[in-house]
Amino acid sequence: MKIFKNKHKLQKAILNQKNLSFVPTMGGLHNGHISLIKKSKKFKGKNIVSIFVNPKQFNNKKDYSNYPRNLNKDLSILKKLKVDYVFIPNKRKIFSFKPKNNIYLDNFSKKLCGSFRKGHFEGVLNIVNRFLEIINPDRILLGVKDYQQLHLIKQHIAKRKIKTIVVKCNTIREKNGMACSTRNKLLNKKQTEIGSKIYHYLKKIRKKPVYSINKMKEIIKNFGVKKIDYLEVFSLKTHKKTSLINKNSKIFIAYYLGNIRLIDNF
Repeated sequence: MKIFKNKHKLQKAILNQKNLSFVPTMGGLHNGHISLIKKSKKFKGKNIVSIFVNPKQFNNKKDYSNYPRNLNKDLSILKKLKVDYVFIPNKRKIFSFKPKNNIYLDNFSKKLCGSFRKGHFEGVLNIVNRFLEIINPDRILLGVKDYQQLHLIKQHIAKRKIKTIVVKCNTIREKNGMACSTRNKLLNKKQTEIGSKIYHYLKKIRKKPVYSINKMKEIIKNFGVKKIDYLEVFSLKTHKKTSLINKNSKIFIAYYLGNIRLIDNF
C-alpha cells in the first residue's frame, strides 16, 4: 500500500496504470466503505482510496469539527484490505488549482438535502471534480445510501463528458438495520435504538400502497426524534414527489438524533 499526500507524486505513480478504481471517503471507515473497497478489488487493475474531510460540504462548522476522524485506524483497515494507493491531500493544496471542468449542478440538487444544506452539493462536486481530474480513474464507486449525491455526481460526469464510469453500490446496513455511516459513531445506545425503529418502520411502510406523510412523521417523532428535515417519496425517473410507493420510487428521510443528522432511503 502506497500513501500519497502530494498530488504530483500520486499522478507520477499512477501515470501508466490501467483499469484504476477509485473510492472517495472522508475517513471514519465503516462496513459501507469496506464493501465499496472490496468491490473495487474485483475489477482488474489497481484501486485507490482517498481520505479527505471536505470542509466545503459542511454548512455547519460544528458538524465539521465534530466529524469522527481516526487516520491511524483508517490506514490500518486499508492495509488489511490490501489497497494499492491511498491519497490524503492537504486541504490548502487540494483547492489551490483551477480544475479544467466547471461543476455541473443538476436541478435535483435543490431538493431533499439541497433544501436544507446550503452549498452542500456544490462542495461535494467541487472536491469530486478535483479528485477525478487528479486521479483520472476508470471508475468511481459510490453507495446508494447517498442516492442524491450519487445521482448528481453521475450527471456532472455525463454533462462534462468525463470518461470515468460510476459504479452504483448497495447500501450496507448495521445489524440493527441502520445504514452504515461514520456519524453512527457519535450516537449513544438509546439513539441507536431509535434509528433501528425508524429503519424497521419505513421498511414496513414500503409494502403499503397507501400512506400519509404527516402520519409517518408523527409516528417517527413519537420514537424520540425531535427534528425531521424531510420525509418524502420521490420518483426515481422524474426526481419529483409522487404519491406512489413502488419499484420506481423511494422514501427519502433526513432526521436528527440529538445533534446528529442522518439520512437514508428505502
